[in-house]
Amino acid sequence: MKLKTKICEHLEHFDPDTIKTDDTYVCTECIKTGDIWVHLRTCQECGVTLCCDSSPNQHASKHYQMHNEHAVVVSAEPGEHWAWCYAHTSFVEY
Repeated sequence: MKLKTKICEHLEHFDPDTIKTDDTYVCTECIKTGDIWVHLRTCQECGVTLCCDSSPNQHASKHYQMHNEHAVVVSAEPGEHWAWCYAHTSFVEY
């Protein structure tokens, strides 16, 4: 199922050339507790990589809930090129 692109104010100015990435490819919070994750997302405000909502701990969502200004994440999965805005449930491929 392909998601429709829905552009919000956060993603309107999203620039794929300035994406923050983390080359470690781990959820920094799951590593601390010895937990596992399903997929990874990287916060575009601070650059931290955390686990997705399909993961048991949902650290990326929790990060947004604690830091509302950190609304946009990108997939840290190889070959995936999309951004998501938690604030507006918006999605864009790049």
